[in-house]
Amino acid sequence: MQAAMEITARFCHKEMEEYGACVSSNPSTWQETCHELKLKVAHCTSSHPVIQKIRTDCAGEFMQFERCLRENQSTAQVCSPQVARFVACAETVDISAAAAEVPQPS
Repeated sequence: MQAAMEITARFCHKEMEEYGACVSSNPSTWQETCHELKLKVAHCTSSHPVIQKIRTDCAGEFMQFERCLRENQSTAQVCSPQVARFVACAETVDISAAAAEVPQPS
């Protein structure tokens, strides 16, 4: 999970910062108050070229992980093996071409 968070933080930094600040500022209502910012993070992570490349190349591992989460919503920790397989796959993906597609900040 650490690798996925690092990728998200690296490529969706602004969205993650805004969402994190909202959650911190609204400890009792963050689920509702920060919903739009959560959607922005989700959009960034689903549309980013590097993340898309990882999800394409590791689709099987990702689907197993998602299925496990759906089936074990209250005990997500049982999905650790699926997370490990997805992260191991993600770490082997050649992202150089996808990273070149990303506009650099000016």
